[in-house]
Amino acid sequence: MTAPHAPPPGTAREAIDDETLHALVDGRLSPDAAQALRARLTGDSDGSPAPYRQDWQDWEEQRARLRALHADWEQAPVPPPLAQAAQAWRERRARQARAWRMVGMAASWVFAFGLGWTLQGAAPPPPSPAPLQAIPQRFALQAAAAHAVYQPEQRHPVEVGAAQQEHLVQWLSKRLERPLQVPQLQALGYELVGGRLLPGDAAVAPSAPQASAGARAQFMYQNAAGQRITLYLGALAGAHPAETAFRYEDEGPVPSFYWVEGGFGYALSGPLPREALLALATAVHAQL
Repeated sequence: MTAPHAPPPGTAREAIDDETLHALVDGRLSPDAAQALRARLTGDSDGSPAPYRQDWQDWEEQRARLRALHADWEQAPVPPPLAQAAQAWRERRARQARAWRMVGMAASWVFAFGLGWTLQGAAPPPPSPAPLQAIPQRFALQAAAAHAVYQPEQRHPVEVGAAQQEHLVQWLSKRLERPLQVPQLQALGYELVGGRLLPGDAAVAPSAPQASAGARAQFMYQNAAGQRITLYLGALAGAHPAETAFRYEDEGPVPSFYWVEGGFGYALSGPLPREALLALATAVHAQL
């Protein structure tokens, strides 16, 4: 035999208290519970104490006066600056959601497609090349995604710490098949935390050697407040040869400034205002 259900708020079998009255006045009770409680408060069938009736009436009156005090606000149009800010926030969230979906779908497709061919004992066919104009933008979104993954790490934000900077540079230079150097950003308040090796995207560097097409480097920096930025770099042989100017990308999880020089892509990412991120990217570009 099952136990009976507890009575809903406001029924005759439940004690009346301040919390229940507040729920009634604020409209947080179900229609049936609210009707049952009002019947108790306005009738004498169950001997409801008079103070509860008085409190309920006082609070209802107070609520009505407060709503009447600014009743015109409900009909007034939203101030233009507030409406514009809300629209800009919604659009940014929508762009970020699209960027995350794109990165996630690409990763899932590569994993599932490659696994299927591996199980069949055959190598997967090479992916179709991306449009030239889309290659640097995708590179920037990958940089932002890598930043979002490793930036929150407290114990293992990098593979090789700044104390082993010489080893870090030699290792990553060998893996990317290109002499690298670590930009110094102390003048702008950022110290090197270290770096790591990351997988690349052969589709964006189809003519590059296998090692450089399949590897990326990430250098992480941190300021005194604990805020982190990351420099992401790797081969982009498939990019448009004229793509050298700075570009700003804010559709990823964090904004990035990115550029391409000599078939190599660079992206500086971090949760900073555009002007501050541009100053850091300019300093990095001048040193590289």
